[in-house]
Amino acid sequence: MSETIEGRERYAINLRYAREFRDHPEALERVLVPTPSGAQVPITQLADLKFLTGPPLLRNEDGQLVAFVFVDVKDIGIADYVHLARQVVNEKAAVPAGYRIAWAGQFKYFERAKAKLQVLVPITLFIVFFMLFLNRGSLVEALIILLTIPFSLIGAVWLLYWLDYNLSVAVAVGMIALAGLAAEMGVLMMLYLGLTYHQRHGESRLNDRRDLTEAIVEGAGRRIRPMLMTGMALLLGLVPIMWSTGSGADVMKRIAAPMVGGITSALFMVLVVFPAVFGLWKGREVSQARDPALKDESR
Repeated sequence: MSETIEGRERYAINLRYAREFRDHPEALERVLVPTPSGAQVPITQLADLKFLTGPPLLRNEDGQLVAFVFVDVKDIGIADYVHLARQVVNEKAAVPAGYRIAWAGQFKYFERAKAKLQVLVPITLFIVFFMLFLNRGSLVEALIILLTIPFSLIGAVWLLYWLDYNLSVAVAVGMIALAGLAAEMGVLMMLYLGLTYHQRHGESRLNDRRDLTEAIVEGAGRRIRPMLMTGMALLLGLVPIMWSTGSGADVMKRIAAPMVGGITSALFMVLVVFPAVFGLWKGREVSQARDPALKDESR
């Protein structure tokens, strides 16, 4: 290893032999170097050959020399891979003073999106809850409607687990879209249950829990067909995306997967669990209306 000096400038001297010499160390040691007298001298008599592994290219970034190591992750999520890789690097790699290791690329974008979602998702849920409260005028109704969101995510999580999809920005986008759809279905179901309840209450036809059950069955029955049509339309539109190939298919699959899996659990929640929760809530009011002493005790 040597360098040439030109004033204050220094340039490293690099010799590049043909590939047939570079691929085999023994062949490189047999290279003959001509002398001024015409003799052929083996290169090992003129220089010490050492084989070192270094970066193929050094770049300049932020005023510092930087080397990139590119990794293609297939069977593990990018965040999980970086977490494991950091542990290995911290345990086995001794980073000299003046050097630093930074994890960039898709992981950097994932961390940036994750930080934003941690702020935006709670704010969005609060805004949705506040708007539901203003629209329905009831804190309990708003909370019941929001119950559809975690129930809808159950099916999404199971399908993601079955497809072996890792958490990513695309998956988060699909879950956000699913949460909005589930909340909308909950609002519609609550609307029809409330209309039937208030109609029968105005007609003095809510005297016991049996009357309440009939009112719930009537109100929920009005939404069975529209809910099933909504779910089937969503499935028919998204299932082809799950089998798509080509450019951008990997991202679109991860957006569609949470919605395909979550719509099943959302329908079960809205059509089965939702009326039951509504019955538990309104059943206490019916009991209080029938028994004035119980109403006085609740006060």
